[in-house]
Amino acid sequence: MTMAARFRAPGWYRALLAIPLGFALAAAIDIGVRALYGWHPIVDWTAIVTVSLIAMPLAFLVGIGCFDYWFRWASGAPTIPEDHSGHGARSWRDYFRVNTDHKVIGIQYIVTTFFFFILGGVMAMLMRAELASPGTQFVDPNTFNGLFSVHASLMIFLFIIPVFAGIANYVLPLMIGAPDMAFPRLNALSYWMLPTAGLLMIASFLAPGGAFSTGWTAYAPLSDHMPLGQTFFNVAVQFAGASSIATALNFLVTIITMRAPGMTFWRMPLLVWANFTTSLLVVIATPFIAGSQFFVLFDRTLGMHFFDPGRSGDVLMYQHVFWFYSHPAVYIMMLPGFGIVSEVISTHARKPIFGYRMMAFSLMAIVVLGFTVWAHHMFVSGMFPWLRVPMMLTTMLIAVPTGIKIFSWLATLWRGVIHLRTPMLFALGFITMFTLGGISGIMLAVIPFDIHVSDTYFVVAHIHYVLFGGSVFTIFAGIYHWFPKMTGRMYDEGLGKIHFWLSFVFFNLTFGPMHLVGIDGMPRRVADYASEFATLNALISISAFIFGLSFLVFLYNMVASWRHGPAAEGNPWRAHTLEWQVSSPPPIFNFDDVPTVVGGPYEYGVPGAVHGVFKDQEPVAAGKTATAGVAE
Repeated sequence: MTMAARFRAPGWYRALLAIPLGFALAAAIDIGVRALYGWHPIVDWTAIVTVSLIAMPLAFLVGIGCFDYWFRWASGAPTIPEDHSGHGARSWRDYFRVNTDHKVIGIQYIVTTFFFFILGGVMAMLMRAELASPGTQFVDPNTFNGLFSVHASLMIFLFIIPVFAGIANYVLPLMIGAPDMAFPRLNALSYWMLPTAGLLMIASFLAPGGAFSTGWTAYAPLSDHMPLGQTFFNVAVQFAGASSIATALNFLVTIITMRAPGMTFWRMPLLVWANFTTSLLVVIATPFIAGSQFFVLFDRTLGMHFFDPGRSGDVLMYQHVFWFYSHPAVYIMMLPGFGIVSEVISTHARKPIFGYRMMAFSLMAIVVLGFTVWAHHMFVSGMFPWLRVPMMLTTMLIAVPTGIKIFSWLATLWRGVIHLRTPMLFALGFITMFTLGGISGIMLAVIPFDIHVSDTYFVVAHIHYVLFGGSVFTIFAGIYHWFPKMTGRMYDEGLGKIHFWLSFVFFNLTFGPMHLVGIDGMPRRVADYASEFATLNALISISAFIFGLSFLVFLYNMVASWRHGPAAEGNPWRAHTLEWQVSSPPPIFNFDDVPTVVGGPYEYGVPGAVHGVFKDQEPVAAGKTATAGVAE
């Protein structure tokens, strides 16, 4: 291929050319508009950079090839017969281009999000180094503010939310017997919007005045008047949110329309139920955070006054709009993990899920109740006092469907044949850590207590017990559980258990003491603290460094096992769900024959129970030798 052809074809050559062209177009538009309206100065670099933050990522997406099919269709050009050359991974290079195979996209999601997880973790280590003792050690207060802001934003928008989308992208179509997602090209676009959002957040450190430093909440009117780095956040959230919405719509259509024959809603695995309900939350809630950041962006760039109290702006409205998304976002970060834990516990305890239908109903209840609790984040904001008590009650009420799930998992474990493999260890660790995080959540629902610990390290401890001890433990459980399916290799079980115990012990030593310093009044998001908190902070920092290093065990295990691990069977866990009834890794189009679902997904220990069968094959009872492709 000639160099000219390389730049015309979709891919990295064209993307690298498109990015500076996007900047040039943004500069031309901005200078042209300012000249047309007679604004001075005509060349305003802040304005040019702001427009470029939108134009350059879009140019990259065009260059890499996300829009080629749609542009050709919109132009009325003749349709090119699909040769599936852009579908599936035949070499490692296929993971670095636009690919429509849901399995490739799932791996792209997982690897990319763990890259941002590592960056966010490094920022956490820098913060803990600074907080190891009172005073200023390594970074000034403004840099510290940027570190915790970018750390939280990466962990939420670029790791926890999208890594669940990556796991589901790989597993969900296989689970329901589908050949792919409903909209493969939209699926590819959803992925490629994600690294653009992450790179915008990281690039904010290069902006004049430093990175955005208003926290991941970016409260107005403070965010209205911050340096240019804040605009990077406003735009990055739009790309991350658009990616999330497109993925959620894809999941909804896939689940509703592409289930295998016989797979009714009451035969779906709970991971499918979890992603169905999560997708409902994403589609309904995410436009609210997009709106809140657009309002701030308009205030900053177009001279509007949505949140300017001096011009009749409503400051509290930002918090209401933001939290109307961001509390449901907690469940967006939890429900997929609930589904993963249900799969792991049932499979590795060899027991049917206790109360399967109530588990599904509790997911739907969380979706509904999740939109009724947002203002418990605002008890000290100055909002209407009468709104506090209803929000306290709904916050306590939403613990009920969550409690149903905890007791269901415990009942599933009761008298099961428990195999304490690494996925099961992380699932059990999740139950304990998430329960502790839930208890502190109930404490924070109580108005007087919330007022006392608001903006202290008690809140930091709570959110990490919920999102790390909760969400991230389920992510590790899912990665270990489906690693043989994704790679065709077995991971090192010994290293997996070392990773779990290091994580479990030093997670608690890192975040447990934060409850104590928080109750005693140590404020969060501050680079310094009183000397009375020095001893516990030294313990927290040392534990955090060891906790951070424990991830290297996981990283080595994954890389070494993917390259050199022993070959995995198609169904090493003897699971019943459909993804385990094909080879590891699965064929490019998943199934040679469309499976037919004839029973529930968790009928372990039930004589004669079968989940799915394939064409021209008779059902084979679990526990007996099955021919290839039959769910045992």
